Amino acid sequence: MNAATPPNTAIYAVGDIHGRHDLLGTMNQRILEDARQRQATSRQIVYLGDYVSRGIDSRRVVDMVLAPPYAGFSKICLKGNHEDLLLRFLAGDFDAGRHWFDHDGLGTLAHYGVTIRDTDARNDSNMALLREQFAAALPAPHLDFFCSLQVSHHAGGYYFVHAGIRPGVPLPRQSAADCMWMREPFLSSDADHGAVIVHGHSISEQVVLRSNRIGIDTAAYRTGTLTCLVLDGVTRTVLQT
Repeated sequence: MNAATPPNTAIYAVGDIHGRHDLLGTMNQRILEDARQRQATSRQIVYLGDYVSRGIDSRRVVDMVLAPPYAGFSKICLKGNHEDLLLRFLAGDFDAGRHWFDHDGLGTLAHYGVTIRDTDARNDSNMALLREQFAAALPAPHLDFFCSLQVSHHAGGYYFVHAGIRPGVPLPRQSAADCMWMREPFLSSDADHGAVIVHGHSISEQVVLRSNRIGIDTAAYRTGTLTCLVLDGVTRTVLQT
């Protein structure tokens, strides 16, 4: 499929950050440098989600993403599966919390100053205590940010989600769960989805560029490579740390 962005618009899609505020700072500078070289009059940053867990400082990443956009830029923030688990845990879903903790959700709690005395404790009483402590430690603007995240964004010939979509389902009818969690049958599908799907969530060493999807999760938290896909008209460029 030949896809294009809206006229005179350059879109910067940033993959899974996972607590790597250092890489995000570097990427922000590269985005600014790249934007100066383009003729586009409108610039938009789309964060694909998974701001928290696994990296150096999830709280600082959220602070950086919450900062006002650069002059001439707008900003779209999508919800990843880690933010989904975070919010479900805060709502009292301890099974979601246990799932999150098994994938370094405890690291996020520590970034917010919650002391973890027993990293293996998963009983309900311990989960309730950690939930209470996390809710007290989480700044109101951060909670508002997590609650405000959208699960998809459609611009021109591109459809942005954290994880993927369900093949055969029209884009306006995609479920939030699939947008945040989907792998198969999306990854192996060669169907025309009605737009090129830009996503993270499924790790690859290099950007995955196919006719119907572009995957940009390069495991920044462990590789040091945070990826940004630049879409400008019909051109596609990759920025990486």
